[in-house]
Amino acid sequence: MMSHLREVLPAGAQVAQATRWRNGQWQAEHSDALAQEVAVALVVNGIAHTVMMATPADLQDFALGFAFTEGLIDAPSQLYGVEVQHTDQGIELQLQVAAACEWHLRERRRTLAGRTGCGVCGAESLGQVRRTLAPVQALHLPVTAVSAAEAQLRKLQVLQQSTGATHAAAWFDAQGQILLLREDVGRHNALDKLIGALLAQGTDVHSGAVLVTSRASYEMVQKTVALGAGLLAAVSAPTALAVQCAHDAHLCLTGFVRPGSLVAYTYPERLQEI
Repeated sequence: MMSHLREVLPAGAQVAQATRWRNGQWQAEHSDALAQEVAVALVVNGIAHTVMMATPADLQDFALGFAFTEGLIDAPSQLYGVEVQHTDQGIELQLQVAAACEWHLRERRRTLAGRTGCGVCGAESLGQVRRTLAPVQALHLPVTAVSAAEAQLRKLQVLQQSTGATHAAAWFDAQGQILLLREDVGRHNALDKLIGALLAQGTDVHSGAVLVTSRASYEMVQKTVALGAGLLAAVSAPTALAVQCAHDAHLCLTGFVRPGSLVAYTYPERLQEI
C-alpha cells in the first residue's frame, strides 16, 4: 500500500504511517500523505539572505518570485541562475544576480529565519516591511470571472487534495479560467512561486488576476503590486492594512470569494456586472 501511495504522490508530499481514532476505537494503521516542510536557505551571490520553511517543489519559481517581490532584483533578467543544493539540514538556493543589484542585498538583507510563510521575520528596519511601489494599472473584468476561478481552485490543488496542508496561489484570465497555479505550506511562498512562474513565462501581467486560498495580508498585497497585477482575490478576509495598501496602490482587492459572491474592499467599479 505504501509503495503504491508513493507512486501517486505529487511533488512536495511524502508518506507516513498513521492511526485513526473513529467510532470509539482505533483503526488499523494506514499510510497517509503529508506535505513536506523543509528549511530553504536563499543565498544570493554567496551571501546568506534568509531561511524560509517551504515545500520543496517549484524551487526555481520560488527563487525568482522571492527575489523579485522582495526587491532583490528589478527584473527577471537580473537573476542569472539558481543552483539547488540539498544538504542534511535542508535546501540551499544559490542565486546569482547582477552585480548592479548588490546594493539591494544590503538594503533588504534579512538576519533571521522565517517560519512557514512568514513575511517579515528578520527585516532589519520598518522601511523594509512596507515599501513604496508604483501603482498598478487598473484591471476591469466581469465580477463572475472571480467566482468562476474560485470554483476551479479546489480540483487544481493536487498537493492540498493529497495532504490537506497547503495553500495555493493561482493566475486567472478575464474569463475566469485558471491558467497557472502553485502550492506551498506557506501562503507567501505559494504566491512567490506563482509570481516566479509568471515572470519566467513572460506573462502579460495586465491580462489577468491573482487568487489566493488564504487571507489577504498587506504583504500579499505588496507582492501582487510588485508583480503589477491589477486585482487580488482571496477566499478569506483582508487585513485593515492590506486594504489601505491596496487602495494606495490602485489595486482592486476582494475577499470572501465564494460561488456567486465576494466582497470588494477597493475599486468595486472595476468588477463589471454581466
